[in-house]
Amino acid sequence: MMDLLSQAGVLFSSAIRTAIPIVYGAMACMICELSGIVNIGVEGMMLAGSFGGVLGSYLTGSAWIGLLFAMAFAMVFALLHGILTIRFKTGHIISGLGINLLASGITTLLLVSIWNNRGKSDAVAGLGTVQLTFLKNIPFIGEAFGNLSPLFFLMVLLIIGFWILLYKTVWGLRLRTVGESPKTADSAGINVTKMQYTAVLLCGALAGIGGAYLSIGDIGLFARDMVAGRGYIAMAVNIFGGWNPLGVLCGGMVFGIAQSTQFRLQGDNFPVQIVQMLPYLLTILVLILVKNRARGPSAAGKSFDRAEV
Repeated sequence: MMDLLSQAGVLFSSAIRTAIPIVYGAMACMICELSGIVNIGVEGMMLAGSFGGVLGSYLTGSAWIGLLFAMAFAMVFALLHGILTIRFKTGHIISGLGINLLASGITTLLLVSIWNNRGKSDAVAGLGTVQLTFLKNIPFIGEAFGNLSPLFFLMVLLIIGFWILLYKTVWGLRLRTVGESPKTADSAGINVTKMQYTAVLLCGALAGIGGAYLSIGDIGLFARDMVAGRGYIAMAVNIFGGWNPLGVLCGGMVFGIAQSTQFRLQGDNFPVQIVQMLPYLLTILVLILVKNRARGPSAAGKSFDRAEV
C-alpha cells in the first residue's frame, strides 16, 4: 500500500511539473480574454519568455533576474499584440498568429547571434527547487510536494490572488464588464482602452513566467521552439476552466496528469505514436465536451471603437 502511494505521489509530482507552464499560459489567456482581447499569441509570448529567462540568467548569472527578463520579453510581444488589436483594430487571430511567427523567428535569430547555435543555448543558472523536508516521510504528500519549483508556489499564490482580484474587487468587475460590453463600460466612465492594455500586459507577464519555467525553471537552457504547442493547449485549458482561475488550475492538472501518463506509458511497450497523441486527443475531447456550456466574454475578439458609441 505504501509503495502504491509513493508511486502515485511521484506521478502526481510529475503532473504538477508538467502543468505549471500550461496553467501560467492559461491564466495569461484568461486575463486577456476577460478584457475582450483574444490571444492565440500566448504561444509566442511563452517562447519569448523562455528565451528572455535564459538570456537574463546568462548575462547576470542570476536566474531570478532572468525571470524578470522573461516577463519583460513576453510583455514586449504582448504590447505589440495590444497595439495591433486595440489601436489598429487588427483581427485578433491574425495578430496572434503573427506574434507566434515573429517570436519563433526572433528567438532563433538571437540564438544564432549570441550562442552561434540554431538548436540551443549554453547552459545557464536555473531557479532550482524548493525542498520541503518536513514532508519527506508523509506517504504521497512527500513525493508529490516535497521537491517542486518555486514557480509552483508562485502559481498557487497567483491563482488565489487573481480569483480575489477578479471577483472581489472593483477592478475585476470593471475588467469583466469591458469584456462583456465595452460600450456599457465606456458609458459608465470606465476607460476601456486602459483596461485592455493593462490586461494585455498582465497576460504577457504571466506568459513570460510560464515560458521561463520551461527554460530556467526546468532544464537550464533555451531550445529552439521549446514551448512546443503548450500555448495552444493553454487556450483549451482556459476554455475548460471557464475563464476562472480555479477552473484553470483544475484544467491544467487534468492535462498535466495526461502528459505524465504519456511519459509513463512510453516505457510500458505501448505504441509510441498513440502515447504521444494522448495530450492532444484530450485537448480535442475537452473542447468537444465543453463547446455547448463554455461561454467566454461576449465581446471577446471584437475591437472597440469609441467613435461608434
